[in-house]
Amino acid sequence: MNECPVKKNEDYVISIDNMGSSGEGVGRVDGFTVFVPGAIKGEKVKIKIVKVNKNFAFGKLIKIVEQSGERVDCQCSVFKRCGGCQLQYLSYKGQLEYKKQKVKDDIERISRLNVPVYDTIPMDNPYEYRNKVQLPVRRKDGKSILGFFAERSHDIIEMNDCIIENKKSKLAADVVKTWIEKYNIEPYDEKSSTGVLRHLMIRTAFKTGEVMVVLVTNGVNLPYKNEIIQELSKKIDGIKSIIQNINDRKGNTVLGKKNITLWGRSYIEDSIGSLKFDISPLSFFQVNPVQTEVLYKKVIEYCSFSGDEVVFDAYCGIGTISLFVSRYVKMVYGVEIVSEAIINAKENAKENNIDNVKFITGKSEEVIPDLISKGVKADIVIVDPPRKGCAKELIEEVSKMRPKEVIYVSCNPATLARDLKIFDGLGYKTCFAQPVDMFPQTYHVETIVKITK
Repeated sequence: MNECPVKKNEDYVISIDNMGSSGEGVGRVDGFTVFVPGAIKGEKVKIKIVKVNKNFAFGKLIKIVEQSGERVDCQCSVFKRCGGCQLQYLSYKGQLEYKKQKVKDDIERISRLNVPVYDTIPMDNPYEYRNKVQLPVRRKDGKSILGFFAERSHDIIEMNDCIIENKKSKLAADVVKTWIEKYNIEPYDEKSSTGVLRHLMIRTAFKTGEVMVVLVTNGVNLPYKNEIIQELSKKIDGIKSIIQNINDRKGNTVLGKKNITLWGRSYIEDSIGSLKFDISPLSFFQVNPVQTEVLYKKVIEYCSFSGDEVVFDAYCGIGTISLFVSRYVKMVYGVEIVSEAIINAKENAKENNIDNVKFITGKSEEVIPDLISKGVKADIVIVDPPRKGCAKELIEEVSKMRPKEVIYVSCNPATLARDLKIFDGLGYKTCFAQPVDMFPQTYHVETIVKITK
């Protein structure tokens, strides 16, 4: 048995020849793989080995010996502690290239298929794109703070000026923070399950400019609520909704199920393309509406619509893809396991006067075979599954039905590649993969794939 060429706590100088699935640099010592968070492809770095496994090790970046031309200065002062924007030190051009390569590498390595991967579709402004922010409220060092959980921990990193949150969220958070300090509002304590204010959630509608502020409390008690209503309604331009959400359950779930409208409406209005949506505190809605519209337009572009098709939309969420597609086809069946999302989907269809979509609650791998058994067959199938990918049973049933094409929207290239291999074994060909940058500054990538008979 060969001895491992690296030892824990020892220093090495290595060249970074690739980047891993979480954006970390990948180098080698005598052929042995070492992952180095913070390192960029093309750099030579000095590292300290911090963990050694059987087939790979992890190194801590000590010094950049030769720097990549794609390395940039980070704009966020808490970047290293927060962990929310893992690729902030990589130029935007470098981020787009990394995401394309990530999709390409996973498809080649996992599915063993030769699939053309197009350039990642960029965002015009890769900052301030999130329309929702959720901030835990805690006491730290005797002081009440609003912030984000540090990566893989429950330590709070205080929010000062997050580069991917929009400016209205920052202003609303500042107003709430001032109110907390002025009136000594007791933050939630996870260990004892005591305190008043657990989280602050802010939702902003990009098209209409409307704002919702949600105060998540540990029970119905909310002292000085008239004061915070007055401050928010006076200082936040476009505010339409102030909500108290009751969450008295133990654990780290952000929202409870009961909402009390303190001021204004119980929802805000936004749109994607020509479609309007009412967004309540518990509504599912894409966090980057600008790129969501880009994504959906590409889905429609890749579908071969003639106008008479029946479409299955598996894992349909609140029905946004279903509603986008409905104007081009005869009928759409949207399937989603989360009942609250289906309620939202039906409301959205009604709001937009769309009557050729039927939304069904249930597991896609159970509902779609049931539809097929009842004689309902689709010409086109769209799947937009969670990170774990499609259920194998669904892929098998869809393949038996023999639709002319499948459009796969993925948020995880690894499970996408696994599923493409299954489709390939069942007689379907993957035509191409189109990455879309839905989450700039992070390692996450959305991908659209067209699959045909």
